[in-house]
Amino acid sequence: MTRLISELATRYYNLRALDLQLEIAQRTLTTRRDSLRLATVRHISGATSLVDVRQAEQLVHTAEGEIVDLRRQIEQQENALSFLIGQNPGAITRGRLLVEQAPAPDVPSGLPSALLARRPDIQQAEQQIVAANAQIGVARAAYFPQITLTGIGGVASNALSSLFTTGLWAAGANLVQPIFNAGRTRSQVRLAEAQTEEAALVYRQACRACARRRRSHPATYSGSALVKT
Repeated sequence: MTRLISELATRYYNLRALDLQLEIAQRTLTTRRDSLRLATVRHISGATSLVDVRQAEQLVHTAEGEIVDLRRQIEQQENALSFLIGQNPGAITRGRLLVEQAPAPDVPSGLPSALLARRPDIQQAEQQIVAANAQIGVARAAYFPQITLTGIGGVASNALSSLFTTGLWAAGANLVQPIFNAGRTRSQVRLAEAQTEEAALVYRQACRACARRRRSHPATYSGSALVKT
C-alpha cells in the first residue's frame, strides 16, 4: 500500500511537471512564430537574408516537436495513473498547479529512531533474515538419517527395528545415504548460511539508507540506535 501511494503521488507530480513544461513550450512556440513572421517581413523588405528565415523556421519546428513529445509523455502518465486507480486509460482531473502544491509538513523533533523500525522496507528485510536463518536449520537436518517409523499395517519398519540392534550400517540404505551425501549437505548448509548473511546485508543497507535520510533531516529523528544497528 505504501509503495502504491508513493508511485501514485510521484506520477501525479510528474504529470503536473509535464503540464508546466507544456505550458512553457507553448509560450516558446508562440514567441518563435512571432520571430519567424518578423524574419519573413525583414527578408521581404531586403533587411535580412533567407538564412535568417530558415533558422527561424527551424526553431519553430523544434518547438512544435517538443510540444508533441510532451503531449505524448502526458498521455503516458495519465494512462499510468488511470491504471493505478483502477480506471480505463483516459484524462486525469488536475488539481493545483505544481508551483501551488503545499510543501510537506514538518515532522516534530524529538521522535525516537525506533519508529523507523515500523517502515515496511525494514520489516521486510528483517523477516527475510528470519526466513533465511530458518533455512539453515532445514539444510542441517539433512545430516541426520531419515527412517520410516511404521511399515505396512502399522507395525514397526525394518529400519526402525534394526536401528538399535544391528547398528547404523545395517539399518538400510536410507540411513547410510546421508553419510555419502555429506558433501552435498555441507554445501547446502553453507549456501543457507550465505543467504542469511546476504539478508543481513540487505537489512543493514535499509537501515543505513534511513540513517542517511536522518542525517539529511536532523530535525526529523533523534538518537543513534538505528545507526548503531
